[in-house]
Amino acid sequence: MSRSNPDFTIQNEGSIFLLQPHSFAARAWVDKHIGQGNGYQPYWPTVLVEHRYVVDIVDGIQVDGLTVA
Repeated sequence: MSRSNPDFTIQNEGSIFLLQPHSFAARAWVDKHIGQGNGYQPYWPTVLVEHRYVVDIVDGIQVDGLTVA
């Protein structure tokens, strides 16, 4: 995917981050690695992520060849 069309976007909302999948591959990634039942996820498939986990999640996304903006 090109830089203008990232697989995910991430938005800092202060105490949490919103991780939004934009591609089929991104949606499959969150289904496999995070899951809808993982904590409080009212905006699924957009994932609520605590700040302490966001770096590791973004690293995992990139290791798997997906892009984050």
